[in-house]
Amino acid sequence: MKTTKTNIHFLDNYLASPTNPIRVIVIGAGGTGSKLMTALMEINHSLLELEHPGLDVHLWDDDMITSANVGRQRFAESEKGLYKAQAIINRLNRWSGTTWKAVTKKFESDSQGNIPENSGASIYISCTDTVASRFEIAEILNKLSKGYGNHRDKVKYWLDLGNTKFTGQGILSTIGKIEQPTSKKFKTFSLLPSIVSEYGTALKSSEQQDNTPSCSLAESLLKQDLFINSTIAHLGASLLWNLFKTGMTEHRGFFLNLQNFRSQGIPVGS
Repeated sequence: MKTTKTNIHFLDNYLASPTNPIRVIVIGAGGTGSKLMTALMEINHSLLELEHPGLDVHLWDDDMITSANVGRQRFAESEKGLYKAQAIINRLNRWSGTTWKAVTKKFESDSQGNIPENSGASIYISCTDTVASRFEIAEILNKLSKGYGNHRDKVKYWLDLGNTKFTGQGILSTIGKIEQPTSKKFKTFSLLPSIVSEYGTALKSSEQQDNTPSCSLAESLLKQDLFINSTIAHLGASLLWNLFKTGMTEHRGFFLNLQNFRSQGIPVGS
């Protein structure tokens, strides 16, 4: 009887056993990004306990903290007026003794099309709220994959986290092919499609969100449920943690609906 092999993506060989902390760039420090950063701190601590060199996280965001951000996002009243990225990074560095960095500007190319300086990393996690930003990130990562061909921080993965009021998703993709080991037990996949390559047409035709800043917590809660961001952040962090912990994954993402409390994994190869 012919047995069906399980679809699997194996973690990049270097990232499975790195000699230096893995550079991770998080793009966006709002509702999802601010809570993802705490999860990344927990992942980093756990990796260090497992004698792994851990993570070197850089957080990019040019927004400042307002009253509307206090409560739903992970900010305090005393932090109003500060850059979101700096507030989060300073807090986590004091808490855990890390030397993570804040970049208080947008992750975007300049007017001449040049990619941002010091934007090389192995893993990128986008927590932005616009369709345009995802296409911009995809273009930059494509350029980085060519320019950092032999660099330690060569781009390998992009995890995009996004949501509407009650629903959301996380999509893990590879930037180019990741060499896979020969396996008799698993059917391996070297390429995981990005949210732009797989859902680009749907993204472009989707309704434009109202991205004007909310003036109060009450107003922001009309746009997004209180716990949608934190749930998306933790599901995304769990996907990343299990990839590090086991060195492989059967899932390349997930869909979530908080109205009916359902989540559905996206299998590798689907």
